[in-house]
Amino acid sequence: MHALFEKQGHVGIITMNRPDALNALSPEMICQLADYWKEVRDNPDIRVAVVTGAGPKSFCSGADLGQLIPLFTGARTPQNDYEKRVVADRGLTGIGILRDFDTVKPVVAAVNGFAVAGGTEMLQGTDIRVASEKARFGLQEVKWAIFPGGGSTVRLPRQIPYCRAMEILITGDLISAQEAYMIGLVNKVVPQEKVMDAAMEYAAKLAKNGPVAVQAIRRSARECIGYPEKEALEMESKFAAPVLKTEDAVEGPRAFMEKREPVFKGR
Repeated sequence: MHALFEKQGHVGIITMNRPDALNALSPEMICQLADYWKEVRDNPDIRVAVVTGAGPKSFCSGADLGQLIPLFTGARTPQNDYEKRVVADRGLTGIGILRDFDTVKPVVAAVNGFAVAGGTEMLQGTDIRVASEKARFGLQEVKWAIFPGGGSTVRLPRQIPYCRAMEILITGDLISAQEAYMIGLVNKVVPQEKVMDAAMEYAAKLAKNGPVAVQAIRRSARECIGYPEKEALEMESKFAAPVLKTEDAVEGPRAFMEKREPVFKGR
């Protein structure tokens, strides 16, 4: 399996599992990632996802230039079911790297090593990011005369300062974990051995909160970007109103008044 999935409580954990290939995106991995992201979205018992890479070296090094890209250029024909599926449905790649897919639930990235090209593009589709002090980030497509079409020209200038985004996009140079932290690309930098623990701490906090509220806040924050303030505030009201009508919105204040932990049901 080029990608793995497990569930711990309300947390779905996705692991890109090609450590010998620096977790490069193969046709098999793309198909499996797409299926796992849909499981995160559709399983009501999952409230948050964590995505990471296997091994100590790489989160994801981008598309496999020997397996995936030649299928798209026509340099080789599909040899197995995964390759046939990727060629038949080009949209799977956009789902796999979170370009064209909304998980609905928040996603925490545990960046254990290199996040390059498609790895950095997937990162921009996540909500909270923990990085190893050894992690490196970058979009090196431009060095090979390729366009970083996984959403980076749209998302990166929105997520970090414009001039830093452009430096990353058009130089193709890598930046360190500490640089990524300083410009706001990641939330926290920790020692290599603590990356997954830190990511799971975030996931536990998110899973403990009211799931309907978390999802509505996330959707509002993402969809209101770019709109004039008046329009954005009107949109926010539309996201907020249904939350106040839920059972969880009754349970939360009641638990606070009764000095106990709330029991949220996601409805």
